[in-house]
Amino acid sequence: MNRTPIPEPTQVRRQRPFRLRSADLRGLSRLGVQAVTGLTDIVEAMHHTVLSRPHPLGLPPVGRTRGLTGFVYGAVRGTTRAVGAGLDGLWRVVPGNAAASGPRREAFVAALNGVVGDHLAETSNPLAIPMQLRMGGQPWRTALAASGGSCSGRVLVLVHGLAMHDGQWNRRGHDHGQVLARALGVTPVYLHYNSGRHVSQNGRDFSAALDDLVAHWPVPVDELMIVAHSMGGLVARSACHVATGQPWRRRLSRLVFLGTPHHGAALERGGRLVDLALGVSPYAAPLARLGRVRSAGITDLRYGNVQEADWAHGHDQRHDDRRPTPLPRGVACHVVAATTAQVVAPRRNLHDAVIGDGLVPLASALGEHADPALRLRFAPERRLIITRANHFDLLSRADVAAQLQAWLR
Repeated sequence: MNRTPIPEPTQVRRQRPFRLRSADLRGLSRLGVQAVTGLTDIVEAMHHTVLSRPHPLGLPPVGRTRGLTGFVYGAVRGTTRAVGAGLDGLWRVVPGNAAASGPRREAFVAALNGVVGDHLAETSNPLAIPMQLRMGGQPWRTALAASGGSCSGRVLVLVHGLAMHDGQWNRRGHDHGQVLARALGVTPVYLHYNSGRHVSQNGRDFSAALDDLVAHWPVPVDELMIVAHSMGGLVARSACHVATGQPWRRRLSRLVFLGTPHHGAALERGGRLVDLALGVSPYAAPLARLGRVRSAGITDLRYGNVQEADWAHGHDQRHDDRRPTPLPRGVACHVVAATTAQVVAPRRNLHDAVIGDGLVPLASALGEHADPALRLRFAPERRLIITRANHFDLLSRADVAAQLQAWLR
């Protein structure tokens, strides 16, 4: 009698947990304390609203709970802060582990910075990413010293997007920077930054970092080029806007945008609508605080803020009242946009207007706008639209790599 062999149970391959530095743990403990106290505030606000019995529509009552109830909430906050202070002191004396890093830790920290990076920076949290120009994951000076200082006078700077890090330019074994280095002889340098800060803040610091690079590069910088993905394009435009007569700006010859939300992203606008809807009722208003737990960098993506004036001075961001920020003069600017559709429609349809590459609508990526003052004017020969591609396929598609070589040659 033949018996069908019983297959052995497949073994699920478990990923080993990545190691965090002691400074990372200190930063996470601070975040945990702040999250608990913030949640306590929300619960107390809801409790206070219920006790006050306001009308279902309108503004929530002001103030906090009183008496024994208020004492309990105050005790929870005080105890949480005391525990947090003790944990913070404990992690300070734990021996550091500077070597405990890798792609998974980098991705975790980058994602955290994308969501709450402005808060991390404002509270001096050790998890906040300091801006650096890097090569191979190291500061460019360190990397060049280790390699013997071999470099070109043609420098290509690559700028990543929201919640990402410089190592993620390598996607599916492809890295635009390394491909262009082999094909064109340029030296690629990668910006690593806290994408949760305002775009204008990162743009200002990026401009200063480029000036430092040009001043101290081992050989004279004859030509500077930038390739920027997603939010990185806004940061690059912001840097160009604040650079008036700076040395790096005079050397900038070409600027390429890959899927940049020049006029915002629909997902962030949707988040704003949720905030407004929750604010209609005083009973739901405390929950709107949870919806606002997103960084300044994310809110800049609502309309594509580039300048400080686009968000400062009490702007509530309900309307697109940005200052016009045209493409930098004297620079050949190129744009690549993606759509998940099979073909590009002769006229913009609902898919292009809302979905685009899954994150950025097609018109926004191409710089198109109904207001001529906000429209970005890319020459037809400096535009490329790729189909059947999502936002991140722009980092690895062969047709994008070929077009970059043709534009930057």
